[in-house]
Amino acid sequence: MNGRVQPLTRDEIAPAARADLRAAFPRATRFLADGPHTPPLPPVLGLLARHTAISGPWLAFSGALLDHGVLDARTRELLILATAHRTGADYLWQEHVPLAAGAGLRADEVRAVRGASPHAWPPGDAALLALVDELVSDQRVDDGTWDALAERLDEQQLIEALFVVGTYCCLAMVLNTADVPVQEAP
Repeated sequence: MNGRVQPLTRDEIAPAARADLRAAFPRATRFLADGPHTPPLPPVLGLLARHTAISGPWLAFSGALLDHGVLDARTRELLILATAHRTGADYLWQEHVPLAAGAGLRADEVRAVRGASPHAWPPGDAALLALVDELVSDQRVDDGTWDALAERLDEQQLIEALFVVGTYCCLAMVLNTADVPVQEAP
């Protein structure tokens, strides 16, 4: 152990914390059930179970971005992958690559987000990637990037794009600092 806060196992999560997580983030229910067919508990949930007074509302907000946002899934997942890459959040990267594929990002695009292959991004996607770079580096989007995005996104989508990047930067900081391990494929 490295002395950092470690994720709890499913058995270590108190019933009240399980209830908090289920209430805040219904997607967590399948991981918190007891039974032979329960999937492995994602380490992120085990970590967040340590402080549900904070993580519960945060999960509810994060769930709203995933389930009730106005950005299309491809745009959202492109933003998340770019944020995971820029913040060095390997856990987030691994978790979102399959989601990105399901949202329509091609394998060559996923490789290109990581800089593993050249790619000619269409202007709208290039502006989304610039948004991530600028927010991570400067915590601000420059006027040229904003104007390019405003040609593609409406006001709600623009605001949501900022929240997606900010939310996943926050999660990356927590996961990276806690040294949450990348999950092994089942």
